Amino acid sequence: MSDLLSIGASGLRAYQSALTTVSDNIANANTPGYARRSTALAEVAPSNGVLTSQRTTTGNGVLVTGVDRAADPLRAGAVRSAEADLGRTEASIDALDAIETSLSGGDISGALSSFFNSFRTIAADPTASAPRAAAIEAASRVATAFATTGRALDQASANLDSTADGAVSSIDTIAASIARVNNGLARSADGSAARASLLDQRDQLLDELSGLTDLGVTTDAIGRATVTIGGNAGPVLVSGTEAGNVTYVRGATGPASFSVFRAGVSTSITPTGGTLAGIAESAQRISDTRAAINTIATDFTTGINAIQAQGRDLDGAPGGALFAVGTTPTDIGIALISPRGIAAAAVGGGPRDNANLTALEALRSSGGFETQTSNLIAENGATLQGRRTVADAQGAIRDGAVAARDQVSGVNLDTEALDLLRFQQAYQASSRVIQVARETFQSILDIA
Repeated sequence: MSDLLSIGASGLRAYQSALTTVSDNIANANTPGYARRSTALAEVAPSNGVLTSQRTTTGNGVLVTGVDRAADPLRAGAVRSAEADLGRTEASIDALDAIETSLSGGDISGALSSFFNSFRTIAADPTASAPRAAAIEAASRVATAFATTGRALDQASANLDSTADGAVSSIDTIAASIARVNNGLARSADGSAARASLLDQRDQLLDELSGLTDLGVTTDAIGRATVTIGGNAGPVLVSGTEAGNVTYVRGATGPASFSVFRAGVSTSITPTGGTLAGIAESAQRISDTRAAINTIATDFTTGINAIQAQGRDLDGAPGGALFAVGTTPTDIGIALISPRGIAAAAVGGGPRDNANLTALEALRSSGGFETQTSNLIAENGATLQGRRTVADAQGAIRDGAVAARDQVSGVNLDTEALDLLRFQQAYQASSRVIQVARETFQSILDIA
């Protein structure tokens, strides 16, 4: 009779634990990173073999062996890979947006068109003051356009540096958190709710980290993660309770580089996914755009000043430089103040001569300054639109990967409701077993 009481009591304990687990699942159904738990039960086998009247051996009830956590490493890895792809594209989009704003805000192409057209007006009447004054004003707008664009691109680089600093800081913080989780896993009991909670934290941290850079992740028997950065072949970022630090440097010519410092050793990395990869790509893209604008600015100012030098102004003097260039090619100012200083005439020509302006038209045609700046804007816009399309597709892939993972690890409230009813009935039945055992025992005592 004591065996019957023991069996019933074991059922009460087991199904109380199962009910607690189901209740925890329901409570955390919408908790980010939470993976569904289940109570693992096992039969308590008879230790010495208790024989019934049919000479069969009965068990000794049920035992809770632990809390199982629903997880699929392959599906979790697919989510991280999708996060890395999307993170890179989104970072690239931010830079392309900044470049588009820089190029369109200065409107270099429009300013150049106005500039060259103003000199055509001078050619129609070289001695008139108004067209010359308008040309000086147009030149000033060109200088402002180049300077505005240059400053905007410099600001885009500075903003990218801030984004990179924030990204590496986040990586360092997450890496340290993973190391702490590893330490907690080493101290947690196998099959405990505490370990399941730590594994949830680990996976959530890995998901966050994968949006910043591509990862390689391996886990040991108790779930401690070893993380490599820059893919499986990259240097180790986290091993056991030790986490490294990531550094970012952008060279003067634009390229960005990243390194991992761990265990006294610094190793360079080349991320191919996540925000870091997008930053590296964006740094080069901004640098290339800056170089293209610098080339256009240099060719334009050098060409215009050379044409001025070979002509004669309204007073018959050699033309002076129209533009003054500062420390950078886009740092352009107006060197010529007087409209009379515009050298429209060729050497030996009179005040009404406009022969020198034909060289200006030739420079406009051969230099293609307006076309080059328009092409930069068009190419950047096309690339931006393409990346947005890719981001939409990658977002859908990421969402699909998350849904596939959640099919395994997510909480289904309908299923939990059924389990709640099932375990409640089992708990009530176990309670009834104890009641029957007591009634039977009392009946035996009454007979005696």
